[in-house]
Amino acid sequence: MASKKKKLRADFRKNRSVRVREKDLTQSFDADAEGNKIQDAQTRQSVSGKGELTRKRTLAGAEVVEDDSGRVVLPAIDTSICRRGRVLRVQGLVSVVRETDGTERQCATRRLLKTLGTDQRHVVAAGDEVWFRPEGDTEGIIERVEPRHGVLSRTSRGRQHVLVTNVDQLLIVSSAAQPRLKPNLLDRYLVTAERAGIEAVICINKVDLVDPADLQPLVGVYSQLGYRVLLTSAIEGWGMEALRELLEGRETAVTGQSGVGKSSLLNVLEPGLKLRVQSVSGETEKGRHTTTTAELLPLSTGGYVVDTPGIRQFQLWDVVPEEVAGFYRDLRPYVSHCRFSDCTHTHEEPCAVKDAVADGYVDVRRYESYLQIRAGDDA
Repeated sequence: MASKKKKLRADFRKNRSVRVREKDLTQSFDADAEGNKIQDAQTRQSVSGKGELTRKRTLAGAEVVEDDSGRVVLPAIDTSICRRGRVLRVQGLVSVVRETDGTERQCATRRLLKTLGTDQRHVVAAGDEVWFRPEGDTEGIIERVEPRHGVLSRTSRGRQHVLVTNVDQLLIVSSAAQPRLKPNLLDRYLVTAERAGIEAVICINKVDLVDPADLQPLVGVYSQLGYRVLLTSAIEGWGMEALRELLEGRETAVTGQSGVGKSSLLNVLEPGLKLRVQSVSGETEKGRHTTTTAELLPLSTGGYVVDTPGIRQFQLWDVVPEEVAGFYRDLRPYVSHCRFSDCTHTHEEPCAVKDAVADGYVDVRRYESYLQIRAGDDA
C-alpha cells in the first residue's frame, strides 16, 4: 500500500486572490433611490478555512526548514523533469539561471513561490540554488529555492531585502575620498556579517587620493579586532595582487556605498567583465548608481564574486537593539561584566562597556557607532 504524502498547511500573502469588483454599482445605487435595498459589499476577509480569500493553503509533499534567511517552505518537485541551477541575477520578473553544464536560461518564478507568506521583498535572489522546469531551449520556471546560507540582507520598507545568498566572504569596499569614508556604514556591514556568520574583509579604495598615513589609526582599530584590511587603488593598481589572492576560489559578495569603486576594482581584477563605471558627483561627493542589480560573476582564477548595487543607507535586518553589542567584537568581552543583566551600555552606572571606553580599551568612535546603531539611526 502506497504511503500517504505529507501535507503542510502554509501561509500565503493576503492578496493572493483578488476579489472581483462588481460592475453594476451605479445601477444598484439608482435602484436604491426607488426604494430597493442595496446589498452591503463584503468588507471582511476570512483568515482561516477554505474561503475565496483564505490566507492558508494545504501543500502535499512540502516541508518546512530553517535557513539563514528564516523559515522556508520547500514545495514538492518532480526531479525527473526539473533541473538544478544557480541564479546569476534577477531582473524584474526574470531570473537568469546557470545550469551545471554552463548554459543559461531566462526563468520566471512559479506563482506558488511568489504568493507564499514571507517577510522577503523577493523570493529569488542572486546566488540562490534552485530547481527549475525547462521550457523550450532558453527559458524555464523556477519551482523551488533550496535552503540558503551566507545571506546578506537589509531592511527595506519594513521587509527583508535579500541582496545575495550562499556566499562565504563579504568584501566591504569603502573609499578614502570621493566619496568620503563612512565608518558607521562600515560598522553596519560588519554587524550584518557577524549576524550572518560570513567572514568580512575591509577594502579601502582610492588611497591614491590621500596620504595613506592618515588611514593608519582606522586601519589599526579594525586590524586589532581581527579583520583583514586592504588598501587599494584601482587607478594605480595598488593592492590588486593581494585582493586577487583573497578572492581566488571563494564566493565573495562585494558591497559598499555608491561610488567607492567596486566595479572599477573588479574590472582591474577581471578585465573581461567590462562593468559600467561612472564618476562621483563633484557637488555632493555621492556616487551615481551604475550597478542596478546584484550579479554573480565567475572569476578565471576560480570562484565567484557578486557585484552588488551601491547603497547610501544600510538598515539592519532582524537585529534588535539588545543584540547589537554582541555583534561588536570589541564590546562583546565586556557585556557580561556589567552590573545589570539588561544593561544597554548607554546611561547605566556602573557599566563595564562604558568603563572600557573611558580606559581606552575600546575605541571611542566605535562606541559612538554602537550608540547610533542601537538607537536605530540611519547611516
